[in-house]
Amino acid sequence: MIDNQTINRLSEQINALLPPGLLQVKEDFDARLKSLLQQQLTHYEMVSREEFDIQARVLARTREKLEVIEARLKELEKTLG
Repeated sequence: MIDNQTINRLSEQINALLPPGLLQVKEDFDARLKSLLQQQLTHYEMVSREEFDIQARVLARTREKLEVIEARLKELEKTLG
């Protein structure tokens, strides 16, 4: 899930694109935009960078173990065959 800081940053970037004449409605727009962004972004299954990095390390370790197991299996197959 995307955190509020990310939503706030996206909202600020969009607000920066608004013409100066719309600044009086900025507060209402901010609230609606944040709500809309949060609503739309909850449909996506996103993870934080930290979670992604953790899973990438787990995958790398698992891959290494699999390679070791595959090598041992080949040795055993040669011995039996």
